[in-house]
Amino acid sequence: MPADGDASATAPALHFWGDHPATEAEYYAAHGAEGESSYFTTPDEGARRLFTRAWRPRAPAPPKALVFMVHGYGNDVSWTFQSTAVFLARSGFACFAADLPGHGRSHGLRAFVPDLDAAVADLLAFFRAVRAREEHAGLPCFLFGESMGGAICLLIHLRTHPEDWAGAVLVAPMCRISDRIRPPWPLPEILTFVARFAPTAAIVPTADLIEKSVKVPTKRVIAVRNPMRYNGRPRLGTVVELLRTTDELAKRLSEVTIPFLVVHGSADEVTDPEVSRALYEAAASKDKTIKIYDGMLHSLLFGEPDENIERVRGDILAWLNERCTPPATTWHRDITVE
Repeated sequence: MPADGDASATAPALHFWGDHPATEAEYYAAHGAEGESSYFTTPDEGARRLFTRAWRPRAPAPPKALVFMVHGYGNDVSWTFQSTAVFLARSGFACFAADLPGHGRSHGLRAFVPDLDAAVADLLAFFRAVRAREEHAGLPCFLFGESMGGAICLLIHLRTHPEDWAGAVLVAPMCRISDRIRPPWPLPEILTFVARFAPTAAIVPTADLIEKSVKVPTKRVIAVRNPMRYNGRPRLGTVVELLRTTDELAKRLSEVTIPFLVVHGSADEVTDPEVSRALYEAAASKDKTIKIYDGMLHSLLFGEPDENIERVRGDILAWLNERCTPPATTWHRDITVE
């Protein structure tokens, strides 16, 4: 992380951590990890290209499990999202992520996601290709999603066999649009109608998400400097699709059976912690844990003071470690407000 003075400098940084180390490989090595980036082409007729990243423990240490990570709306896998992946890699996990369609370096118009089911299919194709590698045979596989990525993780779970996943970590998940921030009737119906004619129009008013997500001012500066982040207004087609998808999830929370940890800040104004509580209460999962952190905002794993980030990271790591080789008859149900 750059020093406070560096974060306020006017020259753009090459990386979220600043200009030193100069390369990603050096940064990874300094933090006990290895990593690389590449493109994945979906095997269907569309042959869409996803920009992907992988982070692993430094050789020769083998990974104890695989973690498949999904970023949130407007974000990507190459800026601050990497900090959590590098932390997990140095802790023994091999992590894999892709820029969603319409995000980062992947295919599509920026921030235009008219079909989340198609995005889920693209991600699943990539995840399955990774899982099929010989060196990954027999390793537990976890899902990890932030914000909209949390909703996508639940969609992946609901569209695959339950035994495919050892568990899911959901960070401030957008698994339902809360009544507090959902557009009032009849605005959703109006948006849906207009989106038929101008789905790519970036005209939906919204608050400054970085301002509402990131607590530490110097870290807001770093987040704003992300060259791949989408900072425009949401596109009509994307908003309508998010409303449709989260409405579906809200009706299917009781079908969730995957072991999960959900973490949320009590002061989050982007996604509602009460929705995470609703997920915890409704899910049929026998192994489920929720942790609500008093006073924390949406960006739990980057935007908070470092001591808060360490608390959340520690809880996530402990949960993952416990479930790499879980006892066959042990069930967990835990709710914590900290």
